[in-house]
Amino acid sequence: MSSLEQVLAHADSVPPSCGAVRIIALDGRSGSGKTSLAGAVARAWDAPVVSMDSIYPGWSGLAAAPPLLVTHVLHPLARGEQPVVPTWDWLADRPGPLLSITVGERLVVEGCGSSVGEASALEGTRIWLDGPAELRRQRAIDRDGPLFEEHWEMWAQQEAALFAADRTRERAHLAIEMSSDTGPSGR
Repeated sequence: MSSLEQVLAHADSVPPSCGAVRIIALDGRSGSGKTSLAGAVARAWDAPVVSMDSIYPGWSGLAAAPPLLVTHVLHPLARGEQPVVPTWDWLADRPGPLLSITVGERLVVEGCGSSVGEASALEGTRIWLDGPAELRRQRAIDRDGPLFEEHWEMWAQQEAALFAADRTRERAHLAIEMSSDTGPSGR
């Protein structure tokens, strides 16, 4: 069974977790294939995607992002309201505009920290993606360029601290390991 099939099978087996909305959260270390898998899930599910990359308040803001996701996206959905996603202007290094999205019965959330803390209780399907550090690093830098390369170590340290304290991998419904530079594979 492919990674996509595994994710969708789990999501189809659980009731809505955030009000009337079913949520799949794709979490894990940078460069592990979260964005690629989220795109495939969103297409198969005909659902919008909220990317944590839009929410992080700067390079040192990984731990601050999950509460922003909960406050601005998940809590409104649980109340039956439409969310407004906070964004970060990476070039100006300050908050960006709020982004309104329309969510029906399904939502995909992807990015480091997307299933951390209180968010996990509101997400019916929590997926952990990971892979060898050097492969993840190369994929992330190929995707995001030299700017990310200079922040890689600082970001990786934030990931390690956040995920260890939260036990994110252990609490995931499904763990998917990268098998090659093409992204996640089923196991």
